[in-house]
Amino acid sequence: MVISRRNSLIALFATLALNGAYAAQPDDDPGKEAHWLDFKEGMFKGRPVDAHGDAVIKLEAPARAADAAVVPISITAQFPQTPAHFIRKIYLFIDENPEPYAGFFEFTPESGLANIETRVRVEDYTFMRAIAETNDGHLYSAVRFIKASGGCSAPAGKDDAAAEASAGQVRITAEGKTVVGQPQLAQVMVRHPNRTGMAMNQVTRNYSSAYFIRKVAVTYDGKPVMTANVNFSISENPNFRFYFVPQGSGELKAQAEDTKNKQFQGAVAVNAQGGVQRTSSNGL
Repeated sequence: MVISRRNSLIALFATLALNGAYAAQPDDDPGKEAHWLDFKEGMFKGRPVDAHGDAVIKLEAPARAADAAVVPISITAQFPQTPAHFIRKIYLFIDENPEPYAGFFEFTPESGLANIETRVRVEDYTFMRAIAETNDGHLYSAVRFIKASGGCSAPAGKDDAAAEASAGQVRITAEGKTVVGQPQLAQVMVRHPNRTGMAMNQVTRNYSSAYFIRKVAVTYDGKPVMTANVNFSISENPNFRFYFVPQGSGELKAQAEDTKNKQFQGAVAVNAQGGVQRTSSNGL
C-alpha cells in the first residue's frame, strides 16, 4: 500500500514521540508550550484566553490513562445555557498529539448544559486543554496533564476490511425520565474504526490510511443541540454524552459524516410525558 505524504509525516511524528524525542512533564508551564502557542495565535488571533476559567469550564481526565487509545474525558460547563448567556463552542487541544487540535463542539441555548463526555487517543505525556467560547466572545480554558503514550499509533482491533464493513452504525438514546424544560442527558454512539493513519497493520506491515468520523450533528425537534467537529483524536467507535432540553415530545436525531463523505444517522422518539422512549438506528 502506498502511504500518502501526510500519513508518512504523521507516522514519523509518532515514531519520534515513542522514541522519547520529547516528553512533556507535569511541572512544565502549560502557558509556554509551543504547540499551544501556535494554535492559540492561529485560531484566536491575539484574543485573550483566561487561563483560570474554572468558574466557566472544567476538564476531567485520568492523571494516568489505563489505555492511551481510549482515554475518558469530561468537559463540564459551570452554568446553564440561556439565550442571554451560553457557551457556544468548546475547543479540545491535546498538545503532544500528532494533530494537537482534536476539534470543537458547538452548543446552543437548547443544549441546556454545555457538557460533553467522550473518549480520546493520547500519543505522549501531554497537557490537554478545553477552551470555552461564550456567546459574548470571551475565551476560558481548563488544563489537565495526562500521562499516556502510544494511543494514536496503537494497532487496530480488527482488519481494515472488517472495520469498514461495519462502519457507520449509529445509536442514540435519551437517558432517564423526560421533564419538559429541564436538561436531559443523552448519548450518541457511532461504530467506526476512526483510523489515525499511524497504526501499522500487523499482518501486511503497512500503514492503514486515515479514516475517521469528522462530524456528528445532533438535533431535537429540528433544532441543533450539539455538533461535534472532530478528527482521529477521538477513539475508535466514537461515543458522545451531552444534554438537550425537551420542550415537548419530539425526535432526537444524530447525523454522522466521515472522511469518505459517507453519512449515517439514528434517532430516538422522546416522550415528554415520561413514557418509554423508542430508539432507532441503522444497526448498532
